[in-house]
Amino acid sequence: MKLYLSPGACSLADHIALHEARLDFDRIRVDLKAKTTEDGRDFLQINPKGYVPALEFDDGQVLTENIAILSWVTDQDSSLSPPGPMGRYRLLETLAYISSEIHKSFKPYFRPGAGDPEKAEAAQVIGRRLALLAQGLTDDYLFGRTATVADAYLFVMCRWASGFGITLPDPLPAFVARMKARPAVRLAMEHEGLAEPAVR
Repeated sequence: MKLYLSPGACSLADHIALHEARLDFDRIRVDLKAKTTEDGRDFLQINPKGYVPALEFDDGQVLTENIAILSWVTDQDSSLSPPGPMGRYRLLETLAYISSEIHKSFKPYFRPGAGDPEKAEAAQVIGRRLALLAQGLTDDYLFGRTATVADAYLFVMCRWASGFGITLPDPLPAFVARMKARPAVRLAMEHEGLAEPAVR
């Protein structure tokens, strides 16, 4: 199994989740501008959409999109999904919100030519939408004391927000610190060159 990623991109959420589930996989870096993999292949032949993440299985099938990959990971390790009859649907609800309302709102920061007013407007939108999740964060993680794949995705969005100077509403800074302390997060960040080496 291979995870195609770009350091610090949204594929970091999948990278973290795969480590949380203790799954064996290879990591393949992708140059998103050149659309090539680190071993020189045409990434568009792997994922015609041209962006990460992409998860390639041993039989050659490729799964794309964070919601799909993160959901697949929970099928391998149910502890990464909220419990109960509504747990899976609450997880999908949260992943969809993060993907469509927060992730997509960062677009001006990645689009060449976007001006400061557009970025400032995006920052306000992102701040409001993060605040909505923050209001429901009454325990260690989004669904209580056990981390799920949604926490991995939210963590990446919080990293982006902080990197672009967007203030995280409380209690998200404490949440980020808690996530950074998780072995799977530290390992993924080490692999992507984003942090100090993980303690082993």
